[in-house]
Amino acid sequence: MTSPSSATAAPARPAGLSPALVWLMALTCGLVAANIYYNQPLLADIGRTFGLRDSGAALVATATQLGYTLGMLFMVPLGDKLERKRLMLLMLLGAAACLVLAALAPTFAALVAASVLIGLFSAVPQLLVPMAAHLASEESRGRVVGRVMSGLLIGILLSRTVSGYVGAHFGWRSMFGGGAVLMVLLVAVLARALPTDRPAFTGTYGSLMKSLLTLTRTQPGLRRAALVGACLFASFSVFWTTLTFFLEGAYRYGSDVAGFFGLIGAVGALAASWAGKAADQRGPDYAITRGIGLALAAYAVLGLGGYHLAALVVGVILLDVGVQAAHISNQASIFGLVPAARSRLNTVYMTGYFIGGSLGSVVGGLAWASGGWAGVCLAGAGFAGAAWLANRFYGRTPVAGPPSA
Repeated sequence: MTSPSSATAAPARPAGLSPALVWLMALTCGLVAANIYYNQPLLADIGRTFGLRDSGAALVATATQLGYTLGMLFMVPLGDKLERKRLMLLMLLGAAACLVLAALAPTFAALVAASVLIGLFSAVPQLLVPMAAHLASEESRGRVVGRVMSGLLIGILLSRTVSGYVGAHFGWRSMFGGGAVLMVLLVAVLARALPTDRPAFTGTYGSLMKSLLTLTRTQPGLRRAALVGACLFASFSVFWTTLTFFLEGAYRYGSDVAGFFGLIGAVGALAASWAGKAADQRGPDYAITRGIGLALAAYAVLGLGGYHLAALVVGVILLDVGVQAAHISNQASIFGLVPAARSRLNTVYMTGYFIGGSLGSVVGGLAWASGGWAGVCLAGAGFAGAAWLANRFYGRTPVAGPPSA
């Protein structure tokens, strides 16, 4: 079996990154990640277009997250083998084409198929973050990666605000069309602004993919992080997939207000800085445990007071801060396992993370259909509780022998 380092050449490291390029990378991460979440505040409108129940319309969110998971698993590892800039530009063009297909979808089945492909080609941020880490100087790497990740997190949350407003005033198809225009504009800008980033991995695609399995098998800390991340993102997705249904039923609010809650939840991106400092000072477990605790507290607030708008806002903030804090700390923990294989460690972790998100979207739709808001809160709290159990008990037995992959 090829080790992560034996098939890796040491590429020349550029002098560093300008502040403008760092901000462009952060903006790119946010705009591309938004493709995955545009649909969530629009699900009720999509359901009405195709004559579907709420739980049926939720399949659009599930399909997009599933496609993103497939993109991370099968396309992101290519960033260690192919020139990253060219790969990202091709993926952005693919995402633009699929967003057009979604905007023009004549049937719900066509929309679901387009959604899978939108997710697949929108895995660009998982290529851009390692690229930023490689291009940054040693003394600025943490700050650069943190800033780029903040762009990703803010894009995820603010996408709901934008799509909710656009959907309410111009129709849900307009949002997908607008997203396609943004992707084409990004291609034009990045083609000029991004530097060439030569690949470091010299093995075959097959050996690259096999090393993912070896890393998963030999690193219990990686398995634990992926399981905890999957459970927490499932908890997160349970809420955001069903929020628009709850707001329409309990408050008579439309998709624009559902999207506004993404703006409130954007404070979760501020947890990235706190989590990084806490992980450095007290270890990743400290921030992970407290992030899980905040997610559990969020569902207690949402379950007991969700029909009061102030409690709903507090619950959103607690949930987003908790999930993002644990996510950043999980990544900090895995990147120290096998330094020569950080991109592939991130692929394993993020694949598990979005499998959890897909599961959460499905369970959220079913919980809403069968148990209403109480069912949603129980499902979300159940996933957060599973994250606590996994972090506390799974993979804690020391494994003899040096790490290998």
